[in-house]
Amino acid sequence: MATINITGSSFNETVDKGGIVILDFWAEWCGPCKMFGPTFEAAALKHTDIVFGKINTEEEQELAGHFQIRSIPTLMALKDGIIVFNQAGAMMPAQLEELIKALRDLDMEKVKADIAAQED
Repeated sequence: MATINITGSSFNETVDKGGIVILDFWAEWCGPCKMFGPTFEAAALKHTDIVFGKINTEEEQELAGHFQIRSIPTLMALKDGIIVFNQAGAMMPAQLEELIKALRDLDMEKVKADIAAQED
C-alpha cells in the first residue's frame, strides 16, 4: 500500500483501526523531509500490512500542535492505538526497517500492563 495523507478529520479513523500506524510529520519546504520521503514511500510499498501516513504540518497545524511537533521530519508510531515511538529526524532505510521489526515484535499486553501500573 502506498502512503496516505492524514488530516485532522481522518486521524482517529486511521489509528482506531488498530495494528501498526507509522506517521511522518513533514512540510513541503523541509529539505530533510524531502530526502526522507522516498525511504518512507519504499517502506510503505514493502510493508503493506502497516499504515504509513503523512501529515503535512503546514496544512494540519492543529494535529502538529496537538502532538507538540517542534522539529520535522518527526516519525511517530502507534500500535493498537497507543503511541509507542516518537522521534524527530530522518531515518536511513536500515533504521526504518529496524523500527518496523521492533514494532512487530512489541508485546502490547506488556505495554498495556506498564501503562496501567503507571496510572495506579
